[in-house]
Amino acid sequence: MNLSSLTKGFVQRRLLLVVLVASLLLSGCVEYDVGLNFDNPNRGELVQHIRLGERLTSFSGESVYDWLNSIERRARKLEGKAQRISKEEVIVTIPFSSGQELQTKFNEFFNSNANRKPDSKSEADSELPKIESKLLLYQNNLLLLVRNQLIYDLDLRSLALISSNGNVLANAGSILDLEFSLKTPWGAKNIQRTENAVEPEKTENRLVWKLKPGELNHIEAVFWLPSPLGIGGLLIILFIWGGLYLRYSFMPDPRIQFAQTVTQPTKPAVIQQP
Repeated sequence: MNLSSLTKGFVQRRLLLVVLVASLLLSGCVEYDVGLNFDNPNRGELVQHIRLGERLTSFSGESVYDWLNSIERRARKLEGKAQRISKEEVIVTIPFSSGQELQTKFNEFFNSNANRKPDSKSEADSELPKIESKLLLYQNNLLLLVRNQLIYDLDLRSLALISSNGNVLANAGSILDLEFSLKTPWGAKNIQRTENAVEPEKTENRLVWKLKPGELNHIEAVFWLPSPLGIGGLLIILFIWGGLYLRYSFMPDPRIQFAQTVTQPTKPAVIQQP
């Protein structure tokens, strides 16, 4: 065996060792939770909780902090707010007042970098690999209730491997912990239509999907919300009906009183003789 073969074998074993060590040390280094919280059809919040592990920040340098800063800027652009818990952790909240507004803000936030060139080299280095994200929300108003059908497709095939300077370091599934959750007043029902549909975990009124890096993720759910407009209209109708019922049940009809007054005969005047 010549020196070249020995050197090649040593390099391969060293690369394998790097992959194993990185998988162990960087396990669960990125926690990214995305949640949709519905109060009613006209009010809700898109909440994102991102937390970076200390080992990842020391491994990646300032690029991950630039990525967190870009998330805060995009949230404020969409009338949201960002709470920086620490240098490695941030909570972003974006309100919405309708299903259409949620759909627009969600897709704009997660696809804002698709057709834009980075402003600087640091921002370019901080971006995650390009992913395709599309959320659709169909709403049908059925008088007192609103039926909602949520469909979310997320292509994470570009996150199959984590690399640095062209070298594969680890499987993204061992580093990225990604979740998508849906919280509604009455809970939601998961719909399994495709092979790549993700099975959720249910806790009270919340469904939680564990997203799979390196794969296509399809999420579909149906849930019902009370309609403030329909309930308000029903209350107005009941109020008017109750007023009419009380008026004609416990008070005399003014039409009858008026008819009695008109038909009552008048007594003739008595003229006294002197």
